[in-house]
Amino acid sequence: MKTLDIYEELKGNAYPGRGIVIGKSADGKNAVTAYFIMGRSVNSRNRVFTETADGIKTEAADPSKLSDPHLIIYSPVRVLGNKTIVTNGDQTDTIYELMDKQQTFEQSLRTREYEDDAPNYTPRISGIMHVGDGQYNYAMSILKSADGNPDSVERFTFSYSTPIAGYGHFIHTYMGDGNPLPSFEGEPKKITIPNDIDEFTNGLWNALNEDNKVSLFVRFIDIETGKAVSKIVNKYTK
Repeated sequence: MKTLDIYEELKGNAYPGRGIVIGKSADGKNAVTAYFIMGRSVNSRNRVFTETADGIKTEAADPSKLSDPHLIIYSPVRVLGNKTIVTNGDQTDTIYELMDKQQTFEQSLRTREYEDDAPNYTPRISGIMHVGDGQYNYAMSILKSADGNPDSVERFTFSYSTPIAGYGHFIHTYMGDGNPLPSFEGEPKKITIPNDIDEFTNGLWNALNEDNKVSLFVRFIDIETGKAVSKIVNKYTK
């Protein structure tokens, strides 16, 4: 698989939708994740990321403009012990609750399917990072319709047990803009990851389409100590 420049990849797609990046910093010291949201409608653009005790949640920037919260208000990032969960919907809570009951990442996602937003049937994309005892591995998942056919759900899990320094994987909801929006296809894209959280945050934010970008979250977790540093960028203010 060829390695892509994440910034160029984002600049070439006006509407990747929501996206998850997981990987390892170039110096091998940090487990890295990023999550972004975009929007075309007033309802989906009217959002900010807000920090919580164990991650982030989405909130309405202007509550008076919130017309339908059920697919746009959720907790994209939650931490369960040494596991960091990153998703594009309320399946974050499903993964958290079922893994807390000793189910696996994959098992917990068997209880869910794509979003109920016909005709797009937006995929549910999820990631899990395990950082503990100086070790790090991660997995990513996509739950999607079969080429837009809601009668068939497809579930794919990709596991990365020995991440390589300076590389990661990028998965997002849409192949590009359209009506209906075409679901992501294939395996997560291999991308390069730098050492510096500010460089990565700024690079991602500047690469996202100016009209459609809404919020970005980036977290670096020190693999030796487990200490996390996070950045949030919001286009709109609450």
